[in-house]
Amino acid sequence: MKPHNAIEHVVIIVKENHTFDNYFGTFPGANGVTLPPAQDPPPHDQPHDHAAWLNRATGAVRLQYQEANIPAYFAYARQFTLCDNYFTEVASQSEPNHLMLIAADSPVIDNTSPRRPFQPKPPFDLPSLPASLARAGLSWGSYGATHNYFNELVALKGSPHIVPSTTFDTDIAAGKLPSVSWVYAPGSPVELSEHPPASVKQGMQWTVARVNQVANSRFWGTTAIFITWDDWGGWYDHVQPPLKDTWQGGGPATGPAYTNTQFSYGPRVPCLVLSPYAKKGISKVFHSHVSLVKFCETTFGLPPLNARDAASDDMSDCFDFTQTPLPPPKVV
Repeated sequence: MKPHNAIEHVVIIVKENHTFDNYFGTFPGANGVTLPPAQDPPPHDQPHDHAAWLNRATGAVRLQYQEANIPAYFAYARQFTLCDNYFTEVASQSEPNHLMLIAADSPVIDNTSPRRPFQPKPPFDLPSLPASLARAGLSWGSYGATHNYFNELVALKGSPHIVPSTTFDTDIAAGKLPSVSWVYAPGSPVELSEHPPASVKQGMQWTVARVNQVANSRFWGTTAIFITWDDWGGWYDHVQPPLKDTWQGGGPATGPAYTNTQFSYGPRVPCLVLSPYAKKGISKVFHSHVSLVKFCETTFGLPPLNARDAASDDMSDCFDFTQTPLPPPKVV
């Protein structure tokens, strides 16, 4: 199928657990606030499930990283597009937000656990972007992550397209980058996802190495790379996420009630858009995780999976397909 724009390959790099203010609050021109400096590596993980989100006014950690901690991300933001109005889809932690990046849907509000009998457990029978790509004769790959959320979907569980993160570099070298790739950092021997208590600078360097694989290949001219973070990680962000819909399931036996509380959207996180056709500057348009799904659908002419992605924007304001193509990033 011929793409609807100049993009033939989409690479979605998903890092972990940082809000926009926590990373880019001091970026010039961005809608951010200045907070006290955060330690790298952070000392521990912080509560960031839905209960923690409901208690964020007093519980969110009000610290942030500076350009010296994450210089490559600031360099990408200057060379390409930084979105400062991009939100997680679910006001909670990893699993529901990862599912949104794959299927534009989540039947859970917190990570599944025997301690959370109030919500269903995988596998989930959901339509997904990978399945939609396959039906259209297009390719996809899920690279990495110790716990791979693609295996939580009935139609994708055990797919040969779910491979270790190291295969991403191998595939690029072999000239077979999929139409859409989801790329996750390895958790061993060193945790490189930026999930506390992992080092943000070490995790950033892993991301740079993956971007450089694309930038130094024949694929750069036809690729869009999105770098985003799955959830808020318990860090403060000063922008209140808009209310889209509420959770209609139950909640924990103790703590704040979940029913009828905000399900979507969740806290603001960074999103960087790297491409020869990315507009330089800061995108102020509202985006969310499902916007990345919609971008792929628009690019490859795929139908929506459900009402959520049908109503979503498609990141189009971040691109200018008439501009002189930008050169690859110069970041090491």
